[in-house]
Amino acid sequence: MATKAAAGRKPETQLALVRRARKMNRILAETYPDAHCELDFRNPLELLVATILSAQCTDKRVNMVTPVLFAKYPTVEDYAAADRTEMEEIIRPTGFFRAKTNSIIGMAQAVCERYGGEVPARLKDLVTLPGVGRKTANVVLGNAFDVPGLTVDTHFQRLVHRFGWTEETDPVKIEYVVAELIPRREWTIFSHRVIWHGRRICHARRPACGVCPLAALCPSFGTGPTSEAEAAKLVRPGPFS
Repeated sequence: MATKAAAGRKPETQLALVRRARKMNRILAETYPDAHCELDFRNPLELLVATILSAQCTDKRVNMVTPVLFAKYPTVEDYAAADRTEMEEIIRPTGFFRAKTNSIIGMAQAVCERYGGEVPARLKDLVTLPGVGRKTANVVLGNAFDVPGLTVDTHFQRLVHRFGWTEETDPVKIEYVVAELIPRREWTIFSHRVIWHGRRICHARRPACGVCPLAALCPSFGTGPTSEAEAAKLVRPGPFS
């Protein structure tokens, strides 16, 4: 499927799009050789809980809360039997703490009842758990179980639109489009690279176009300052939200 052309640009064939996307991935790999999940965790359960908490919250803030949370609830059974008020107080700084408490306790109870107390390692099982959608499931699969998955968060959506890879707005449809462009074995690390780039350079309001390593391949070059000196001031070092 060919992509629509931006103003002044010729339509791009699917083959050309695949080649451009993979070249951009290689450049991102060189730019962010240490890209990784920025949530702290030691096992699939901890990552699942941390990812639920990360909704509408920075990873940095989640990482400030989880040491206390993980110490108080070391097992899925502990979460399932948790006192709601106590958990709410611990996770309050992450925002939407009542809804997140409902999701975490409900998730834990479902894991205990349906999966013998073990976080499932299949997408179709994970998405049946309270508070767990495809994005959360792919984070857990890719980073805790080494099962390739694309994490379509707000950064990812913004960047693939700017890259001119798709005009889809539904996260699932975006996931399917990108899956056709990037080799499956790279899905998880590619997601991290894109998210890191979105947090550090390709910001929502003023992307640092003048210092972007993808500038020559990006149809949205010029959305932000193209002057290297001006753009350099916009670059944000990690670790990030």
